[in-house]
Amino acid sequence: MTFPQHTVAPSGVETASSDTPYRAGVRDWIALAVLMLPVLLVAVDNTVLSFALPAISRDLAPSGTALLWIIDSYPLVLAGLLVAMGSFGDRFGRRRLLMIGAGGFALFSVAAAFAPTAGFLVAARVGLGVFGAMLMPSTLSLIRNIFLDRDQRRLAIAVWAAGFSAGAALGPLLGGALLEHFWWGSVFLLAVPVLVLMLGLTPAFVPESRDPRPGRVDYLSIALSIITMLPVVFAIKNLAKGGPGLVTVTAVVLGLAAGSGFVVRQLRRSSPMLDVRLFTVRAFTGAVLVNLLAIFSLVGFLFFVSQHLQLVLGLSPLDAGMVLLPGLVLTIVAGLGVVPVIKRIPAHVVVPVALLFSAAAYSFLTLQGLIAGQGGSALQLMAAFVLLGIGVGASETVSNDLILSSVPATKAGAASAVSETAYEVGSVFGTAILGSILLSSYQGNLSLPEALTLEQAAAATETLGGAVATAEDLPAANASALLDSAFHAFDSGVTLTSGIAALLMVAAAVLAAWSLRPTTRA
Repeated sequence: MTFPQHTVAPSGVETASSDTPYRAGVRDWIALAVLMLPVLLVAVDNTVLSFALPAISRDLAPSGTALLWIIDSYPLVLAGLLVAMGSFGDRFGRRRLLMIGAGGFALFSVAAAFAPTAGFLVAARVGLGVFGAMLMPSTLSLIRNIFLDRDQRRLAIAVWAAGFSAGAALGPLLGGALLEHFWWGSVFLLAVPVLVLMLGLTPAFVPESRDPRPGRVDYLSIALSIITMLPVVFAIKNLAKGGPGLVTVTAVVLGLAAGSGFVVRQLRRSSPMLDVRLFTVRAFTGAVLVNLLAIFSLVGFLFFVSQHLQLVLGLSPLDAGMVLLPGLVLTIVAGLGVVPVIKRIPAHVVVPVALLFSAAAYSFLTLQGLIAGQGGSALQLMAAFVLLGIGVGASETVSNDLILSSVPATKAGAASAVSETAYEVGSVFGTAILGSILLSSYQGNLSLPEALTLEQAAAATETLGGAVATAEDLPAANASALLDSAFHAFDSGVTLTSGIAALLMVAAAVLAAWSLRPTTRA
């Protein structure tokens, strides 16, 4: 399948392309810098909150269920709305949607920072998800329409992908630094000055673009896309938290039914909200799956390494974030460094090699656990994250470039939404699947001292953090016994989880080698 190419003149109006595409100038690269501001913030917001949960628990005293919703409401809403917002951007203007998203995100960030109750904070997180969904498809689709030269676009997408991956890894570092000096609301206020700056610079440097021949707004398709994503993502979260099985099954069935209806409707419409026929293009589908699995590996790693560094090794939030800094730097370097490499080596070689770096990181942790029976020192975890960062940075750049180059510029918003949805679903899968395996292994291997009360035993069994908090109230001998058992149980879970993740990354490398073969290169 082939697609017509489009260009964006300096005025932002899309036209049929000439043989020589417009090459971006200084103003366009400034526009890229402006577009990176919301990318970094949304990515940071995905991981920074975990470091603030203890302080939030102390100040707002949420129930266990409310605490879970504080975490989950943002990615649930964000993932459910991305496709719909990508379509709105194509129709009403991507820059306009970006501006609305930035303003709304800033306002809800202030609301979250000063939330007086847990319920208010959940509502604020929902608002952040709605406006965050406006930001992300707009940034990537605007890049697609600003950078028309293939080499320049690859570099721009490399910067975008590096910013997204780096933002996820930067979250713990920023969270640790802020929480050592300020109250928990500071992790939300971080977004406000950056977004205010973006609102001032965007009209001056970022051109408007939209689909010049948009179809009618298909509200039924929008509803179906939301009903497809939200129940499925919720089911994953519910399963990971050990929720009722009937609720999980019902949510999955509802999501699959809505998804089937969405696909059928798109195939029947002359101007579909999302051209599902794109998934018949092997490179497009393969790149989407690579995108999902790369983020799966990154977020899954951050989920357990942050706990090991702080709870097992006893590092402060800031020191734990510093352990991840070299991997963060290598994520950015690999994302940018792969640009000249992909010009000479085909994607079906580069991407599998990148994914094997991620597999090597998890294999290292698995071997460490099998040989030493523990989850590794800070230096060993730093080395593993360096390997993972190289793999994620390179694979994300190439996969996002392939996703966008597989569609016409007029449909960049919808394609960007698919890429972003893959990112969010990969993020959810990383914590839900790997996290549930880790929790199950932890609980199965934990041995509790007999002196614990029922309440103490329940808290220690729930999470590693619960065990550490419980040990603070026990006599020295019982506390030592509990911590030794909890640390061993947790690290046993890390060993199992890492082995499974390593196998998944190898499988992803095989998939990439097949789906991204030279015949599918743009």
